[in-house]
Amino acid sequence: MNTRFYGNGNVSPTSSQGSGFGSDSKVESEIKEERVDVDLDDAVLKLKYGNDEEFTLALLRVEDSIRVEKVDNGWINDEGVVTILFNHLSLSKPNNRLNIIQFLRALALENAEQKEKMADVEFLSALVKSLTRDVDERREAGRLLLDLADLPAVRRRLGRIQGCIVMLVSTLNGDDSVASHNAAKLLNALSSNSQNALHMAEAGYFKPLVHYLKEGSDMTKILMASALSRLQLTDQRRASLGEDGAIEPLVKMFNSGKLESKLSSLNALQNLSSLTENVQRLISSGIVVSLLQLLFSVTSVLMTLREPASVILARIAESESILVNLDVAQQMLLLLNLSSPIIQYHLLEALNSIAAHHSATKVRRKMKEKGALQLILPFLMETNTKIRSRALNLLCTLSKDLTEELMEHLGETRLCHIVNILSSTESENEKAAAVGILSNLPTSDKKVTDILKRASLLPLLISIMNPSTGSTEPTTCRLAEGVTGVLIRFTDSSDKKLQLLSAEHGVIPLLVKLVSSGPPVAKSRAATSLAQLSKNSLSLRNSRKSRWFCVPPSVDAYCEVHDGYCFVNSTFCLVKAGAIPPLIQILEGKEREADEAALSALSTLLQDGMWENGSNCIAKMAGVPAIIKVLEVGNVKAQEKALWILERIFGIEEHRVQYGESAQVVLIDLAQKSGSRLQSTIAKLLAQLELLQAQSSYF
Repeated sequence: MNTRFYGNGNVSPTSSQGSGFGSDSKVESEIKEERVDVDLDDAVLKLKYGNDEEFTLALLRVEDSIRVEKVDNGWINDEGVVTILFNHLSLSKPNNRLNIIQFLRALALENAEQKEKMADVEFLSALVKSLTRDVDERREAGRLLLDLADLPAVRRRLGRIQGCIVMLVSTLNGDDSVASHNAAKLLNALSSNSQNALHMAEAGYFKPLVHYLKEGSDMTKILMASALSRLQLTDQRRASLGEDGAIEPLVKMFNSGKLESKLSSLNALQNLSSLTENVQRLISSGIVVSLLQLLFSVTSVLMTLREPASVILARIAESESILVNLDVAQQMLLLLNLSSPIIQYHLLEALNSIAAHHSATKVRRKMKEKGALQLILPFLMETNTKIRSRALNLLCTLSKDLTEELMEHLGETRLCHIVNILSSTESENEKAAAVGILSNLPTSDKKVTDILKRASLLPLLISIMNPSTGSTEPTTCRLAEGVTGVLIRFTDSSDKKLQLLSAEHGVIPLLVKLVSSGPPVAKSRAATSLAQLSKNSLSLRNSRKSRWFCVPPSVDAYCEVHDGYCFVNSTFCLVKAGAIPPLIQILEGKEREADEAALSALSTLLQDGMWENGSNCIAKMAGVPAIIKVLEVGNVKAQEKALWILERIFGIEEHRVQYGESAQVVLIDLAQKSGSRLQSTIAKLLAQLELLQAQSSYF
């Protein structure tokens, strides 16, 4: 412009100091300002309407102008720069979004007024969305939110933005350590608002909530405890709450707070108490005594607290640590007849858990002395099936130690009532408990046997057990254990008529199934019943030469072991019943509970007069290696039976030659380890194998 105004430029503008256009420097300054204005106006237009590339260049131009202070706060306000950029945040490409957030963060750090504008809830919502995006953008968004969080309005509004706290908690638990660190700081800042602390708890971050339980006002503590009682918690979250220290302040609220505080804390503790680790924390807190005192209280205002208290007690009772206080069970017994049905239900559940602990022998004895049976038996007549079911379970647990006295307390009426429950209930749990009680009655009591026979228990047991023989469900396993326990009564070897009745009802096939696929205890009991039946097979056999058959028996009916005609339902033959392979499988398996019973059943094939045939049968079915295995892994009683069987089997030279070498290594090792109880039998076997002279004094 100077050149055009002064012609060819030979006249310097400085030579005319009095010119109306002013000095040269002033003119240049004005021109530059006009150019800046034009450039910035163009940049703002590009920010609003330009494509991605134009937007990027325009953003750099504006940022540069702010940095060198060519524009002021008024211009930023007039042009609405912050609003423009926030509007672009959800529409731009990733690189532009990152640039926008970095620009806004720099602006917020330098300009308090612009920072206040960024507290707008729509702006914050756009920024929260960036927490879900790539690493760099997520980090920058977290930093900007953290910078803004020192404004009370931001802390209040962020908690209301859907998904914000959930996303922050997710970032906190994520793999990005930088973003996680920023999220932790931001959550800490937001937790100054108690409502935000509740949202964090819903998202699985509990430290702020626990802090309020410890340090908050009474009303805030009640708010937190009430929210905690309503949360749907996984075990992992219950564990997290326990580890963060939620139990102690809640117990303190229950012990020292007013009614509303007690109720909210108890409900929260009920929600936490289903986790074993938290139960231990509850016991350590000493709450058991307080809960019992509450249940004994007759103050009407405390009645609403009794149900959650009884639930927590039932949960605590599942831990063996409760046995430290031996009087707990006795106090619960006293409460039974003073409580409402729902509390009776939980007390019966708690008493059963306590009585079922392995180390609760003293507790069970004290319960018996305090008249537990007299208190429990009336509940068997309950129409409330839940209470009746819990009473049956407790009676079943206690009956294991009261076998001789149980019938005195039950009587014929109640005994028949238990059979009626077994036949009428649809609850597998009730069936298992009822049959468990019946299995604990002494098998030698003939009066009980007659009552159960008249009550048609035998066919009922078969019908109950047959559909679920192979199930591994805990309740079905208990049912199988109870049924096989009762069947030992009905297969007593001293009563052949009763055995025949059992066989006619199909007991033997059921026993074989249970030996094959039942739980360990049921296998043992089923094998015991088969042994009792098999003891009489020899005397019941029909001689091959017998002439009294109206129709000659089938050749298939001939049994080589008993050397006669055998039938499952009349001679109870293990061979014809197909019981030998599953009995051998028990010995081959890893579980040892049924070894002794399985060996007892096999030993019935080796009675005098048939032992050679029985030995050949066992050897033919590959049973000898399994019996030798018992010498290595079985208990002393099982080893004793195995030695007796091997002594018989090795009485046959063929088997001695085939299995003697594998047996001798085990026998010598057993001789060095075992006590005097087994050594004489081991000596005989080694002598049979010609490793010792028959009269050796080695042992």
